[in-house]
Amino acid sequence: MAATGVALLVLALLTLAVATGWAPLARLDRSLSLAAYAGDDRSHLHSVVLEVLTAPGLTAIRALVLLPVVVWLLLRAARVAALWVAVAGTLVGPLTAVGKEAVGRVRPDFLRGGDRYDSFSFPSGHSSGIATLVVVVLVLAWPRLSPAARRPALAAGVALAVLVAATRMWLGVHYLSDVVAGLALGTAWALLTAAVAGTLPGGRTPLPGGPAPRAGGPAPLPGGRAR
Repeated sequence: MAATGVALLVLALLTLAVATGWAPLARLDRSLSLAAYAGDDRSHLHSVVLEVLTAPGLTAIRALVLLPVVVWLLLRAARVAALWVAVAGTLVGPLTAVGKEAVGRVRPDFLRGGDRYDSFSFPSGHSSGIATLVVVVLVLAWPRLSPAARRPALAAGVALAVLVAATRMWLGVHYLSDVVAGLALGTAWALLTAAVAGTLPGGRTPLPGGPAPRAGGPAPLPGGRAR
């Protein structure tokens, strides 16, 4: 659960810094936002490419990916896992919205960026959404992946999440701290709900394609070490 703890710590520190208007972070966010923004004069094609790249963070895309997974899990009689996927994928959006309203941070003031939105900026919903999606998919796929395939799968998931987060800055709709907090929120949320459901590797809820929990002791982690 080290990853969960790190994600929660990052989220808590950033929330405190943004909510209190900590000047060093505000200056860093502003300078990086100006440097990353694709510009008000970007071409239509440039905007289309960015919108395509940012799409995996949308609620609709998350539902499109996870709904068949829920159905598949139900067909395999993995009801607890199916409930976990549904809860994690569905409630991360409202949870992020609560955070936005609580902090009340205004988006970057770019004409073709944050000025187009009435909603608040912190944390990024696309970032929390893609982080949740990546964690859910990795947890489900982990027992079915060979040891050699696990590291590339993890790297691909992280790369996708970082790419979506970066597009939010390129589009001028979020600051760096927004997207980092969103990634931390989505990661922590997915891992915490997985821990409650027992769907993490070695948990009490076996996943289709994975080994059943061992009686009398914890299941081994990848590499053969006991938890």
